[in-house]
Formats: sequence, C-alpha cells, structure tokens
Amino acid sequence: MILEVQDIHTYYGTSHILFGVSLEVDSGEIVCLLGRNGAGKTTTLRSLMGLTPAQSGSIRLRGEEMRRRPPYHIARKGMGYVPDSRLIFPDLTVRQNLEVAARVPKGLQGEPWSVERVYDLFPKLRDLDKNLGGYLSGGEQQMLTLGRTLMGNPELILLDEPVEGLAPLVVKEFARRIRSLKEFGQTILFSEQNVSFAISVAERAYVIDRGRIRYHGTMDELRRDEEVKQKYLMI
Repeated sequence: MILEVQDIHTYYGTSHILFGVSLEVDSGEIVCLLGRNGAGKTTTLRSLMGLTPAQSGSIRLRGEEMRRRPPYHIARKGMGYVPDSRLIFPDLTVRQNLEVAARVPKGLQGEPWSVERVYDLFPKLRDLDKNLGGYLSGGEQQMLTLGRTLMGNPELILLDEPVEGLAPLVVKEFARRIRSLKEFGQTILFSEQNVSFAISVAERAYVIDRGRIRYHGTMDELRRDEEVKQKYLMI
C-alpha cells in the first residue's frame, strides 16, 4: 500500500473542515475523491501534502508517517502535488518550466521522466517548447503543470480537480493521457466533481461530503448506485 490515511481531522483556524477522513491508495491505482464544491476535496489533498496540516490522525506513505512533516519533506519522499490553480512560471518557456522541476530520486525503479518523455505523453507541449507559460491556454497549462510534477519522478501524484474549467474535447484528451500514465504504472489520487471524467479514468472512488467520507467503492459500483449519486453528487 503506497498511501494509508486514517482518521485525519483538519481545521482552517477554528473551523473544523475534515472529520475523520480515511482512505487508501495501492501501487499503480488511480483513485478518485469525488464531491461537490466545498465538500472537502482540496483540503484533503492539501492535508496529505502538508500544506494544510491535519491536526490529528495518520498519513503514511509507504508505511512512513508524514503527518507533521513539512511539504518539502513529503515531496522528497515521493509525493507530488498538482494544484487546481495551475501554478506555472509564466515568464519561463514550456521547456524551462519542465527542466526547473527535474529530479531523479535515489533508488528510482524504471525509466525516469525527462522533457522528451513528457513531450511523448503530451505532444502538444512539444509544439509549444519555446512558448512562455503565461501565453498557454488553460488546457495547455494543465498539461504543463502535470508534466512538471512528473519531472520530479514522484511515486504518488495528487491531482486537484484536473479538468475544472476545461472544454469537453480537452477533458477527453486529458482522460486519455491519465489512462496512459496508469499503463506506465503511475499511482494517482485525484479530486474531482466531474463524475463522467472520474468514471472514465479511475478504478475506485471515495465520495466526500461536508468533510466526511460518505461512500467508498469501485467505479462500477458507484455507476450503479443512484442513491449515492443523487444525494452527494447531484446527479
């Protein structure tokens, strides 16, 4: 098991946001955290990355406790984070955005990610190699943000609402690329409210509502569970 999260509680100031969230992600899995706006999806991912530290509970990466560890330590241990805000360097070219994040951890198994390998995954970025990040479209920036995270060769990637605000055709393309990452053996936990996208790429789902996990099952099980979709996902 790569990631084991047990009973975490997270606060913003005095506001209690997450209430005993628990979840697991195994090696090579793509798992989705589904929920409506404000359900606690982003806070969960930020808690795992140490950006909004959980006040109690346990977050173990390959059995090692990560709670109370700073984000840079968690990143060095193999967790990568792709925020929904697509934080790129607008004054750097696409290639420079990728190169600045290059890191090959000690003991890495398999082929490391390189600029050319990212370009093979996202051919559009190869065409934009010398373009400044600030001039890319939303979909192109999302590809670049994910590519930059891959350049750090993380064992687990946290993706926060990867297709929010993207055009339907771009969403379909992004789904294909995420499925390609699974073929490469990449482990991903992503948050999302687009159920169709989630079903097209994930194997399992956790449904969160008001800071609590309300459901866990395979995507096939969720597809058939009309009560859960109606109650927590407004479908």
